[in-house]
Amino acid sequence: MIKNEISILFHRPVQEVFDYLSDFQNGPQWQSGLQSIGRITEGPIGVGTRFTSVRKAMGRRMESGIEFTAFELNKKFAIKSYSGSSPFKQTFLFEKEGEGTRVNTTFELELGGLMNLAEPLVAPRVRREMNADFDTLKEIIESRVIEAFQLLE
Repeated sequence: MIKNEISILFHRPVQEVFDYLSDFQNGPQWQSGLQSIGRITEGPIGVGTRFTSVRKAMGRRMESGIEFTAFELNKKFAIKSYSGSSPFKQTFLFEKEGEGTRVNTTFELELGGLMNLAEPLVAPRVRREMNADFDTLKEIIESRVIEAFQLLE
């Protein structure tokens, strides 16, 4: 199993960070390998909400079904794959820190079959990509503040 934990401070309010991250339509803006995501279920986002995603990873096109398994507004959400070749789960925890928001995320990925043998090579790549994606996410969320202030000038 590949596991990666990231803790990142955003200089934005909890609700803004939570809203952006829990809206999976934003995913392709900050996740380098995510090509598309589509919502399957209707209604408000919460436990049981499902999406399909297409990701390019290690030169392969990978489709997954994703489902919210936990959802506490402005505090936590968790997702897991319910279909696809590489089962994963991820948890996001949101905490107010000063004037900003601390997000702690834990990602776990199971590699199956022959890919399991390549885990020592794949794991560092997955971690690097995730860390870079979260750097991009921080830039996007915090640049939205700059854009808002520029509109006020």
